[in-house]
Amino acid sequence: MSMPRVSSRVAAISPSATLAVDSKAKALKAAGEPVIGFGAGEPDFATPDYIVEAAVAACTDPVNHRYSPAPGLPELREAIAAKTARDSGYEVDSSQVIVTNGGKHAVYNTFLTVLDDGDEVLLPAPFWTTYPEPIGLAGARSVVLPTDAESGFRVTVDQLEAARTDRTKALVFVSPSNPSGAVYPAEEVEAIGRWAAEHEIWVITDEIYEHLTYGEHTFSSMPALVPDLADRCVVLNGVAKTYAMTGWRVGWMIAPADVAKAAGNLQSHQTSNVANVAQRAALAAVSGPLDAVHEMRAAFERRGRRMVELLSAIDGVTVLDPQGAFYAFPSFEGVLGREIGGRRPETTLELADVLLDEAKVAIVPGEAFGSPGYARLSFALGDDDLEEGIGRIASILAG
Repeated sequence: MSMPRVSSRVAAISPSATLAVDSKAKALKAAGEPVIGFGAGEPDFATPDYIVEAAVAACTDPVNHRYSPAPGLPELREAIAAKTARDSGYEVDSSQVIVTNGGKHAVYNTFLTVLDDGDEVLLPAPFWTTYPEPIGLAGARSVVLPTDAESGFRVTVDQLEAARTDRTKALVFVSPSNPSGAVYPAEEVEAIGRWAAEHEIWVITDEIYEHLTYGEHTFSSMPALVPDLADRCVVLNGVAKTYAMTGWRVGWMIAPADVAKAAGNLQSHQTSNVANVAQRAALAAVSGPLDAVHEMRAAFERRGRRMVELLSAIDGVTVLDPQGAFYAFPSFEGVLGREIGGRRPETTLELADVLLDEAKVAIVPGEAFGSPGYARLSFALGDDDLEEGIGRIASILAG
């Protein structure tokens, strides 16, 4: 009998649902279909000019035409440490920073460095679609903890404690959340951090939406609130969302010294350094002003309010106000089972197909995030498309 052509671990990886939806929508649009996509998790703004100008200048400097240190340019690592202290109140040394090829690379580096076969990782749902895949690649197991609109999509210490076993190695914590838009109050962040520290559980905290919070909701960094956790905490972040730099592919992880060193060793064999021009652009971003960030945040907040207003007017659809990030996460449970576009979708997965086929609107079904019955709609798109897209959804759901 011949051996499998693809390894079992890689064969078990599911494709990114968010990228799959975005790719299908773009393909239909390229074919002339009037598709409106709510799937992509990226700002519709251009990268600020001062960042682009730094990249252009970097292209002309021969020093950037050569290999650089695998963990990142020293000046960028220092700037990220300074930015982390400025924005999060978390003091770290630049040696704890590993610059990665985007946020996803930071996620993979972290799980492959921290986890072993048989470890369990507590993963509150809804969760970003990528998290379970590197957990499985590391030989560990995701323990999914469901949350819903009633709980504000926030996990509790009681839930975490009930799920803890002698195999529990880590918790994935995200606030502001993709896909729910939930932001944990500081007292809940601190309580979860103290629980993790007490039980010597690692926390992998994704802070990439730190600057995108709305109304009275504010970002809190867990290791800043709970210093005792710092020795078992990895912070994930990047320039993609804050500075509209998704295509530049620069992220980072901040970890205790031994974990950072090990992750740097891993990266030296994976990819070596991140592209130097992109690193120079990231250096300009994290060292520069936040004026453009505040302008984008204001636009997102306005769009989020409008999206909620439009969705709430649809019979059978309920949605919480987004507290952060740039997503609404409505429940479509009230419309499932109805005849829609000549079909009767029983799941949000089926509903998403109907909406794309019949209304030419792309959403990401909640099944991709471990939360059936819900769907993620990004409001990081133009106002006209937002109005038109939700209008189409309302029209087809009204029959």
